[in-house]
Amino acid sequence: MRAVVQRVSQARVLVDRQVRGHIEKGLLVYLGVGCGDSDADVRYLAEKVRHLRIFPDEAGHMNLDVKQVGGRILVISAFSVQADARRGRRPSFEAAEQPDRAAVLYQMFCEELINLGVGVERGVFGATMDVESTNAGPVCLLLDSHRAF
Repeated sequence: MRAVVQRVSQARVLVDRQVRGHIEKGLLVYLGVGCGDSDADVRYLAEKVRHLRIFPDEAGHMNLDVKQVGGRILVISAFSVQADARRGRRPSFEAAEQPDRAAVLYQMFCEELINLGVGVERGVFGATMDVESTNAGPVCLLLDSHRAF
């Protein structure tokens, strides 16, 4: 399971021009479920995202997590996070999980974040979405539950 995590001052997702999720300060997470990902991957990545200390404290150091700053998380399903573009010009998506299983793990990830005490907004799994955000920093991190990087 992989995630692109962005610290944002605001983000929203639209489907058919209708706002489906919106946050102010918090994290925008693009989540890609990989073949063979399990409940353990969900738990690991949700814990990692929830407790990332990437918000500034009074001294301007990245020492606070999303809950400590009163932030929320917008989670967007994005199979393209699993893309492999090392060869050729067209990315391969072979590492991405099949939609039925990926949808289950995506929902589990969102529920795990809620269980960890943070507010969550969601995109619409499998939909074509427009995502708007203002990156704060900018701060962008890549996470992988298999610790590939």
